[in-house]
Amino acid sequence: MKIAVYGAASSLIDDLYKQAGIELGRKMVERGHGLVFGGGANGMMGSVAQGVYEKGGYLLGVVPQFFHDTNSEISFKNCTDYIYTNTMRERKKEMEENCDAFIITPGGIGTLDEFFEILTLKQLGRHNKAIAIYNINGFYNEFANSLYRMVKEKFITNDCAELCKVFTDVDEMLKYVEEYDSSEIDLSKVKIR
Repeated sequence: MKIAVYGAASSLIDDLYKQAGIELGRKMVERGHGLVFGGGANGMMGSVAQGVYEKGGYLLGVVPQFFHDTNSEISFKNCTDYIYTNTMRERKKEMEENCDAFIITPGGIGTLDEFFEILTLKQLGRHNKAIAIYNINGFYNEFANSLYRMVKEKFITNDCAELCKVFTDVDEMLKYVEEYDSSEIDLSKVKIR
């Protein structure tokens, strides 16, 4: 299985996040999975890629050409394959099309943009892949609370909130992704009518 992992590109994040990213990458390979990611060398992206690389796993880096041309983001140098795109939108599309599941790790506005796009696309029935949120160090606690407030106040259905799952344990998260059965998800129930 190829898993798209979204996460921060910042080199300034705390080491506890980086270590969790390395562990995630190693465990992905140990369980037979490859990585599809934004191709960055730093932050969560670089840490997960480092863990995958250390274990000899498959890495597909999807990098906007302008990052490469302007040195605005340092690319991970040891990818198995690269796809260069013209825009950020194309990057997201390539990542979505080249993976079997999604894992969201801590990140900033780019990570949230990627997450909300794949969640929205799932709600609209454009894909039915597993979406797991890796809640390292309680990073996504407030987000999870906001999601359930949206349900409580009828902005979204509970079925919509259940289109993604939040995990603090990497093994439980990977088990969820591996055992995800898209036939158990009734996308007709996720929209407010």
